[in-house]
Parts: sequence; structure tokens; C-alpha cells
Amino acid sequence: MPVPIRRLIVALTLSCALLAGATACGGDGTTRDTAAVAATATPTSSSSIEKQKLAKTRFVANAGLAAGATYQWIVKPWKAGKFKKGAKGRTLALAKAGLAGTFAYNRLKAASRNAQGDPTLSRAVAPLTAGIDGLKNLPSKLRKGDDSAASSFDDVITKVKGAGKSAGAEVKDQVPSASQLQAG
Repeated sequence: MPVPIRRLIVALTLSCALLAGATACGGDGTTRDTAAVAATATPTSSSSIEKQKLAKTRFVANAGLAAGATYQWIVKPWKAGKFKKGAKGRTLALAKAGLAGTFAYNRLKAASRNAQGDPTLSRAVAPLTAGIDGLKNLPSKLRKGDDSAASSFDDVITKVKGAGKSAGAEVKDQVPSASQLQAG
């Protein structure tokens, strides 16, 4: 009885796939002790805060993005009076400010973590962590029309810039793109 060619091709393809899968997953044939693997994978550190690579650079980038977003979408509209009831474009300005406020809070928290990786920056930024944590609820205050929220953002950004400058990491405003704002 002759075997159809289609059946031979399917059988050959399946056997090659099984052979390739078995050799890829097979390893070197030795078994490892899982406790030994876990012991070698556990990092050990002598200090509670590990030194980060490029901590100052990361701090400057994150703080700069927070400062740019705050100035562009919170401080400028606040000074122009766009957050007042009845102002033209108020809803859009408040939506942008809320998004920018959330973004700025996220970037300031990241900058604070980056500062912990550098001894000089960590001493300069440590007093500001309470102020950064206080920004968490400010986007909702902006939406409610609280004028003090915009000035609070501006004050914290100014203090972070000053702390960075005193530690040798000058922060310059960098306006984030719309995709950066959405990504957080």
C-alpha cells in the first residue's frame, strides 16, 4: 500500500519539530540543586541603599521632566487664570493639569529614588521627600479648582531644583511629549 506524500511531509515536519524542541529544552543533562541555585541568585549588599549607575544623570532627567510638565501645564495656565470658574478652556486646562500633575509626581518619586543612589544627592533631597509625597493628592485638588495646588507644585519643583544644584546636578526644565505624559 503506498503512503500519500502529504502524510509523509506532515510526519517529517512533526518529528523535526519534536527533535528541535527536545534538544532546545534538554540542557546539558545534569541536574542542579534548587537550593544551590537560589543561594547563588540572592544578591547581598553591605548597605541599605545600593549605589546606582548614573544616579545624578537619572535624577536630572526625571526632575527636569517633572519641572517641564509642571511649568507647561500647571504653572503657566494658573498664572494666566485658566483654572478660575468661568474661564475659557478651563475644562481642558484642568484635564491637562491633572495629567501633568500625576506625571510630575511619578517623575519626582523616581528622581527621589535616583537621588538615594548618590550620597551627595541623597543628603540634599532627603528633606524634600515629605513635600513630594504631599503632591499625591494635588491633581484632584486642581480639578476641584484649588488655587493653592498649583503653587504647591511650583514650590516643590523649585526646592528639588535647588537641592540638585547644591549637589552639583543642575536641573533644567524639559517639557515631556504627549506620549511620555500618557506613559507616566
